[in-house]
Amino acid sequence: MRFSPVLFALVACGPPVSPVAATADGPVITFDTTAGTFAVTTYATQMPVTTDNFVQYVEEGFYDGTDGAERTIFHRVVPEFVVQGGGYTPAGDLKATRGPIVNESGVGLQNLRGTVAMARTNAEDSATSQFYVNLVDSDYLDATRGNNGYAVFGEVSAGMDIIDAIAAADLMGEIPLEPVEIVAVTVD
Repeated sequence: MRFSPVLFALVACGPPVSPVAATADGPVITFDTTAGTFAVTTYATQMPVTTDNFVQYVEEGFYDGTDGAERTIFHRVVPEFVVQGGGYTPAGDLKATRGPIVNESGVGLQNLRGTVAMARTNAEDSATSQFYVNLVDSDYLDATRGNNGYAVFGEVSAGMDIIDAIAAADLMGEIPLEPVEIVAVTVD
């Protein structure tokens, strides 16, 4: 497999940006995976660019392969941290994406257990299609003064037990030995 992990650049500088309550007011995205079904309710009002980007990937069939290319998998599992997917095929190939989006992490939404955020490299505005689900509260991923953070744009509103099951998979490093494929994705 040819996985190259998306980097999590963790730099904590200064006090945190004041946290705000998340408002789950956007589309609900339902993922059917080989491990089961879970749903993500998005924060469209607070995270319009990120939510729109995510919904576009869903509607284009990027994650489930209805775009004519392969499905994506959950390619990175770090127990007690995150489950990450949305970029690699079961063969370990990185799917081609649209260009990166602006990082909206500075609005004060927090990386709490069950929230969904955009994965990116250490470049602030580098997120494309990959996302992660927080398995625990990870405040060091939040935006602070001097740290751009990771853009939280939704929460698992149903099926967190499926995410926990993915997190409990047998691993080779951070890669599940049995690929967890995204089979279908719908937007409501």
